[in-house]
Amino acid sequence: MSGNLELIKLSKRYGDVTAVDAIDLNIPAGSYCCLLGPSGCGKTSTLRMIAGHEEASDGDILLGNRNITVLPAAARGTAMMFQSYALFPHLTAQENVAFSLKMRGVAKAERLQRALDLLERVDMARYAQRKPAELSGGQQQRVALARALITEPQVLLLDEPLSALDPFLRIRMRAELKRWQLELGFTFVHVTHSQEEAMALADQVVVMNHGRIEQVATPHDLFNAPVSEFVARFMGGHNILRLGDQMIAVRSDHMRLADAPIADQSLPATVRAVEYQGSYVLVSLFSELSDELSVMVPEAEFYNMPCELGRQLQVSWRAQDAHALAS
Repeated sequence: MSGNLELIKLSKRYGDVTAVDAIDLNIPAGSYCCLLGPSGCGKTSTLRMIAGHEEASDGDILLGNRNITVLPAAARGTAMMFQSYALFPHLTAQENVAFSLKMRGVAKAERLQRALDLLERVDMARYAQRKPAELSGGQQQRVALARALITEPQVLLLDEPLSALDPFLRIRMRAELKRWQLELGFTFVHVTHSQEEAMALADQVVVMNHGRIEQVATPHDLFNAPVSEFVARFMGGHNILRLGDQMIAVRSDHMRLADAPIADQSLPATVRAVEYQGSYVLVSLFSELSDELSVMVPEAEFYNMPCELGRQLQVSWRAQDAHALAS
């Protein structure tokens, strides 16, 4: 197994603009790491510096016991799967997968056989002679993954790999990505702006904002203990309240609605929107402390106590369900 991937005071500047600002990050070998954040937060620049497609302005990138900061992309032990898949349209799937071995001078019979073996691994061997235009988006993604894997990288870098897929296929393909990562046993670093995608895939989620790391945590810890208002709001599913000098976050599914207080913490609020979501109903409210309250009400509970627009209710929660945020 490869060593850890470590970023030390890594920065990227484009003229006067700092895209990545002296970040420190340790990604354990064999783990699935998601870089998560809004557009422009620095996650893609970070990925491209690891890949060697962008030159670091400052800092170091270590892979195991090697400093790879200034090495060319092909010598780093990393491979990148691009958002657009970047398949050659005039080559077959097998030829696309074999292309990097052709550039390395590997004999034709050997490189085509290795390419076919990898296509078999991602369930694409029967489409080996098709060109990209003859493949669906999900099939193209599998070819792109096989092409990245043929160099036997220590770290696979994925730039928004699921964004071009329809919602149903996206869910299926993320399950396959996780399965492949577990089977292969090496490190995946995956850039996404989707909170749901990061929560479903990652062992380690790195939330970025304005070129800096806001929080590094497991999905469970990130959702249950966001360290800042930005993380709580970006992850969603939290209500942010300022009680005196303290700012707190309370998960929407930990709040309850009733005509009177039903827990040790409560506040009056007025219903402004109701959205049916299947197993629960999302009730949006406003109050003096927050005009962006939301409560996830179980479906059966909601229909026992309908929440008409404009109705005033008590929003209640237990003190132990409130999480203090850094100011």
